Amino acid sequence: MTGLVGALVEAWDELRVHKLRVLLSLIGVAAAVTAITGVTAAVGMLGQAMREQTERWSGRETTLTVSAYPVTGSGDAARASEAMADVVERYSVAYASRVGWGQMAVELPGGTQILSGQVVDPAYGVIHRIEPGQGRWFAPSDADRLAPTLVVNQAFLDALAVPDVSGHPTVVLQGRQGVLAEVVGAVPDQYPGEPPTYTVLTDQVERWGLSVDPWGAGASPPALELWVPPADVPALRDRVDQDLRAALPGWQVDVTEPVGEAGVLDSASRWVIIAVSGFALLLGGLGLLNIALVTVRQRIREIGIRRSFGATSGRVFFGVLLESVVATLVAGVVGVVLAVVALDALPVDRLLGTALQDEPPFPVSAALTGLACAAGVGALAGLLPALWAVRVKVIDAIRY
Repeated sequence: MTGLVGALVEAWDELRVHKLRVLLSLIGVAAAVTAITGVTAAVGMLGQAMREQTERWSGRETTLTVSAYPVTGSGDAARASEAMADVVERYSVAYASRVGWGQMAVELPGGTQILSGQVVDPAYGVIHRIEPGQGRWFAPSDADRLAPTLVVNQAFLDALAVPDVSGHPTVVLQGRQGVLAEVVGAVPDQYPGEPPTYTVLTDQVERWGLSVDPWGAGASPPALELWVPPADVPALRDRVDQDLRAALPGWQVDVTEPVGEAGVLDSASRWVIIAVSGFALLLGGLGLLNIALVTVRQRIREIGIRRSFGATSGRVFFGVLLESVVATLVAGVVGVVLAVVALDALPVDRLLGTALQDEPPFPVSAALTGLACAAGVGALAGLLPALWAVRVKVIDAIRY
């Protein structure tokens, strides 16, 4: 241990003596380590952005989607909805939502219109990472309110002739009887020219009869989405399938899982950029190799004197090798710090094109990868000068 510490101190002292030469040779190494570390961390953020974008459409990674429909006849859609609610309560699923589509009559300033919309439960927003641009998403307590609540798109607000939801706008919905609903949140339009759409809670649709055909003849039953822990997916999938088949005889029940994301594009891009950065790292190592060879040539007499006083070949080899390793490690630390500062300062949301709900921390693995690459290049750059220093004969070195 004492020998290792002594070799490290000696290597650091030599770097201080030749600091200008070493500094110039390590600029490329630091830049390459910054690129490797930054790319590795950025790919992790890109993967998270792609994962969240996928989950906004298909639900979280371990979301079970349950669909049921009668094999013959129209069936009882309300009964299917009730059976799905019983399954959620039986297995105490924290995040579950019935999902359906419907139409309802809405009194807008231009007259009553039949609009299409989505019918969900409050947990749908968590499962699909929905964050309204204005206002809020449904809370569990909204299902028990005396008046319906709506989350609409921007086109709906424009049709309602209100700028935003801060004034708690209301609209009359036609069902079994007219009812005044409050708009509590608004999401951006999904595409230019999107017509006015809404999202309403399933319990409110059933209570107020808001749908044009609320689970009546010809209405398609809602699907059920269950976000469950990964370990519970196989068992819960089978149990839900069995329970719904028993509760809905004569119905076809399907329980599916979302298809995992391929991630091929981001992985390929990462390796291409890492390969280019690795090439730049090797070029920096070549510059350090040239400096190390010149430095060892200037220290031949010093090495010969040390050998004459009993320094072993291993000690000389290890000391010269450590000089390059310590130098590249210092450059690696600088490169990692620059990568951390750069990723912290860059507008990641704007570059990725989407806001991250769960922004991952700077990965330790990326920093370790950069430092490992720097140390490896330092070892390769110091190997040849170390071998040269060992193979020099003592008497020739002293006469040099």
